[in-house]
Amino acid sequence: MTTLPAAVLWDMDGTLVDTEPYWIETEYAMAEKYGGTWSHEHAMNLVGNALLASGDYIRVHMGIDRTPQQIVDELLDGVVARVEVDVPWRPGARELLTDLHAQGVPCALVTMSWQRFVAPILARLPADTFSVVVTGDRVELGKPHPEPYLTAAAELGLAAKDCVAIEDSNTGATSAVAAGCTVLCVPHHVPILEGERRVFAESLSGMDAAGLTRLVTGATGEVRDARNT
Repeated sequence: MTTLPAAVLWDMDGTLVDTEPYWIETEYAMAEKYGGTWSHEHAMNLVGNALLASGDYIRVHMGIDRTPQQIVDELLDGVVARVEVDVPWRPGARELLTDLHAQGVPCALVTMSWQRFVAPILARLPADTFSVVVTGDRVELGKPHPEPYLTAAAELGLAAKDCVAIEDSNTGATSAVAAGCTVLCVPHHVPILEGERRVFAESLSGMDAAGLTRLVTGATGEVRDARNT
């Protein structure tokens, strides 16, 4: 009998929901508003990063006279407004969450987005979906540092090595692996490098708790890939 993971630690942007287009739309709107310049390449460089780090990147590369904090506040205003109208769920994510809950596997949300952006998304899910929520404004060091995943595992009372993380970015996967997790990588907007304790799937669509467990079992020290199987 295959043993289920002690917990599953979920990234949010690009993994649970596809809000990256909302962030990009807001970034371009800021560039137009303040007379800056922006590109898709710059937008992709921000995927998975801590928000204040992204704010500083935007300040420099967009060339606008705003502080990182001001940039983040305005980004959040724009993205929250869009999410309150429509939450763009990733295929299979809610179904996998439901099955993990039914199997008694606790889940945590580990995101670099801040609480006021996370709140309207969590409001669309059952209240007990996530046992722990770690947001970017709760940690000192964001992804790719391991602190976010170490924090989530500790608050669950577990060792990170016994948990599976689900990520869509190399930044997030690096954070989770550094914490000790095995990572199910589901690339979406940006590529993820192969490496130790990283397994790959094209989508969460059709995946249940047992399927996730089969995919990641024996992943330590090797790379398994479900994209071509």
